[in-house]
Amino acid sequence: MTAQPTNLTGLDIRAEIDRLRKERNAVILAHYYQKPEIQDLADFVGDSLELSRKAAESSADVIAFCGVKFMADTAKILSPDKIVVLPDMNAGCSLEDACPPEKFKAFREAHPDHIALTYINCSTEVKALSDVIVTSSSAETILAQIPADQKIIFGPDRHLGGYLNRKFGRDMLLWPGVCIVHEAFSETELLKLKAQHPGAPVAAHPECPPHIIDHADYVGSTSGILQYAKTMEGDKLIVATEPHIIHQMEKALPNKTFIGAPGADGNCNCNICPYMALNTMEKLYVALRDLEPRIEIEEGLRLKAKRSLDRMLEMASGTVGRGDLGRA
Repeated sequence: MTAQPTNLTGLDIRAEIDRLRKERNAVILAHYYQKPEIQDLADFVGDSLELSRKAAESSADVIAFCGVKFMADTAKILSPDKIVVLPDMNAGCSLEDACPPEKFKAFREAHPDHIALTYINCSTEVKALSDVIVTSSSAETILAQIPADQKIIFGPDRHLGGYLNRKFGRDMLLWPGVCIVHEAFSETELLKLKAQHPGAPVAAHPECPPHIIDHADYVGSTSGILQYAKTMEGDKLIVATEPHIIHQMEKALPNKTFIGAPGADGNCNCNICPYMALNTMEKLYVALRDLEPRIEIEEGLRLKAKRSLDRMLEMASGTVGRGDLGRA
């Protein structure tokens, strides 16, 4: 249950968060898709892989995860002795919702000769049913280490899986989930934007559907898109992912112009993640004050999920041999 921010009139919320951060020995993690004011107060801002590593490395007693629930769950899986709080427990994910554990289990059982390479945007239960977890920034590195003759189930994002299939010439069996944010981008509106800004490259997240990816000059994770913005030659970039990443781009590169790719009618806010938006400064303050809502995971389930996450972290660093890819 999410703690409600009541009776906060007159409080300096930012100062109170800083006070509680010190008192609780807490670290605040924020995903790139969080609101700018949350990004600016976080100890670390990053994508799923970066934040997973920060959670594992943290010496804090409390992790306040400003993101969505599967991310906070990941922090708890990797740091079971720490208190992990999520400002709003309703901050979910359409990809997680699209892959119920019982259906994924049945799907795996129907394809016993396949290993499960699973995107981190899934529940703890689905992680426990998987062989290797990937993020958008680690997927290519990990897939390149899996023998070409090994049959693979990839879920829950069919667009990311399809992009990897096309790039690597694989034939992974894809679970049919999509991200509601990246699904919302319009090819027609993107082409209009490209015409308005001739010469401006397009950077797209691989969760985008193929008709957006086909127009991209760069395809990569949020951290990858940020790095591309830093190294590209031009001074203008069209960004096809959740637009709050642009805050970090503008901070790092104030002399460049970043344009968010539009949704269906060119004006809608449908490319803003409604789940990420549930986290607020007030809810973060209450979560640190009350140490609620708190992430709790049964130990047996946690250990099963940790196995696939450990493989991700090891393979992302290139430290797992091909012979180590047994089924979950």
